[in-house]
Formats: sequence, structure tokens, C-alpha cells
Amino acid sequence: MLRAKDVEFDVTYIDLREKPDWFLKISPHGKVPVLSINDSPLFESNAIAEYLDEANSPQLHPTDPIKRARNRAWTDYVPDFSRQLGKVSYAKTKEDLDAAVSEPPIGLQRLEDAIKDERDNDGPYFNGDQLSLVDASYAPFLQRFSLVEKILQTGLLSAYPRIQQWTDELLANDCVKNSVAPEFQEVFQEGLRRRGGYVAELMR
Repeated sequence: MLRAKDVEFDVTYIDLREKPDWFLKISPHGKVPVLSINDSPLFESNAIAEYLDEANSPQLHPTDPIKRARNRAWTDYVPDFSRQLGKVSYAKTKEDLDAAVSEPPIGLQRLEDAIKDERDNDGPYFNGDQLSLVDASYAPFLQRFSLVEKILQTGLLSAYPRIQQWTDELLANDCVKNSVAPEFQEVFQEGLRRRGGYVAELMR
């Protein structure tokens, strides 16, 4: 969101396994991201994104109140969506993975339908040709799933062409690519190894 709006900012990366005391004082849940504005911290991704959209142009949330509410509902759906994908990404065994892929998460079809219903064009983003708060909400999870998919090679998204196209476009966007630390992929893969499960076995 900060990059999409061309807002100047400084970033501090947090090791979530060794959270510094100063961070815990400003993050009630001990989670990232936190946005500090004149020593006033904001937390929770959706709240931060909505603040940035209201405080900085261009506006990325739809101006139509119904459309805006529907977009907000889809950002609120992200935790459910990520948990469903997690059954694939973090399957404990090959058998668990096969079972998860054979019965794809219902969230994938719901999201595929939503992309179709929420825009009357070819995108490439959730609402159309401009990034939105929905794109910003899903991009991190689709980015991480794409890294896991390179290892698992399930082909899960092949049955959902709109999600696949959306993912490809988001991951090619500089705002998304530059939203993580340069060593993000290595750190993420190390996290997969620590977590264990079938994906970790394939990384040995």
C-alpha cells in the first residue's frame, strides 16, 4: 500500500522468534505489520491499509459504498482463505497432501467466482486494472503459496485460471515484489524446514 501510493517510509524488519521489547509495547498481539505515525502505532493489516487509503491519494478502495463494503468483506475473508490453503502447504504427509488436493479448499472456488463477479473486465487485479485493498490483502498469502508450490508442484491453481492469472500479475508487480526483505525467500524456506511436514521432507 505504501509503495502503491508512493509514500515515503522507513521499514524495520522484526524477527518474530525474538521480538524486541519496544516492538511488543506497540503491537498488542505481537504481530506484524505495525505502522508508526508520529509515534502513534497502528496495528492489524486491514486497519493500516484503510488508514493509508483514506490519508493518501490515489484512493484504492471503491467509491461506491456497496462495492466498497463487498471489497471489505473479501479482505476480512483472508484468514479463512489462508487457513484453507495451509492444509495444502503444511500437510504433514504425502497422504495428507493428496487428500487436501483431491478435495480443494472451498475458498478457492469462492474466490474464483468473486474475481469474476466483482469486475466487468479482464483485470488483471481484483476489481480491474488498478490495485485495490483486496489485492494488498491477498498478495502476501499468494506470494508464500507460490513459493511452497514450487516445491510441492501440486498444480492446485490450474483449475482456477482467474486466481492463477491474478497471482501471476500480483507477483510481477513491483509493489508486491519489493514489499519483502531481500532475503525473504531464504528465511521463508528456513521457516518451512523448522515447521516440518511433507514440504520440509522435499527440501532435504
